[in-house]
Amino acid sequence: MDELLRRRRVYGADHDDPDPGPRPGHVYRELVAGPLDGLLLDVTGWTDRRLAEGAALDTEIGSYGPGGHALYGPRPADPERWDWQGDTP
Repeated sequence: MDELLRRRRVYGADHDDPDPGPRPGHVYRELVAGPLDGLLLDVTGWTDRRLAEGAALDTEIGSYGPGGHALYGPRPADPERWDWQGDTP
């Protein structure tokens, strides 16, 4: 695993986790822009169809506050990076 990737935080890791970074053997997508910019999303075990759909991720720091979701989907030219597509309640 690349050194830069190892220093990144994984979406959903507890704030007090002493090691919130990626785990060996897992597959990640980088979240780009929006409220979760820079986090890694663990997509280990996801099907190709599920990866193509993207995800609505729980977040308290989006436009809708607690209970809201940030929408992220694969970048057409670089599916390892998922771009923010907006927020939803």
